[in-house]
Amino acid sequence: MSEGAQSLAGAVDERLLEELPGLKLRYLTVERGSGRSNRGLKQRLRILSDRMAGQQAIAVRNQPIPWAYRVFFRHIGLDPDEQRTPVEQLVLERMLKGGFESRNLLDDALTIAIVESGVPVRALDADRVAGAPGIRPIGPGEGLEGRPGELPGGTLVIADEERPLGLLFGATAAGRGVTKATKRTMLLSVGVSGVPDIAIEEALWLVADALESG
Repeated sequence: MSEGAQSLAGAVDERLLEELPGLKLRYLTVERGSGRSNRGLKQRLRILSDRMAGQQAIAVRNQPIPWAYRVFFRHIGLDPDEQRTPVEQLVLERMLKGGFESRNLLDDALTIAIVESGVPVRALDADRVAGAPGIRPIGPGEGLEGRPGELPGGTLVIADEERPLGLLFGATAAGRGVTKATKRTMLLSVGVSGVPDIAIEEALWLVADALESG
């Protein structure tokens, strides 16, 4: 990643901060989209697969950062044993498939960053985001593009200055994700109480560096 590049802070609804201290959003824009993965990332996935086996995989949820997200999930009404945190979901897939599968440049970079840091990172098409993203509850009558009906009141979303971009931890609105036509990628990471800022920065940096070097 370009030397000196840093993430920016997204706004978090003040009422949410009172209820969920430590909640934050950091984002970073990279001047490229995805593409074919490279030999270096594929090799890192193989090494990561070997490291994340057996007892190591089972122990992930009890590590401090993954545990912080499990606690946060329960605070917002999600059962982390049913809707798994991003790192636990990736580790489960590794156990089921026998390894972390290579998909493309962006997905491979996201997998490596999330598993190595424990911090969730998601990607959007930066040119489909209107202004700075933030975290807020869903508004009256709002829904998520591509999903029928309204979302329940109080549902937490990442939103730009015009509309929801995706659930806080979950689906992305239709037309906002990274596609083959994407030229600029916005990387976003949600931080919660117990997760150091440096871990969030590292996770974003890992993905951005892989994209820029790919």
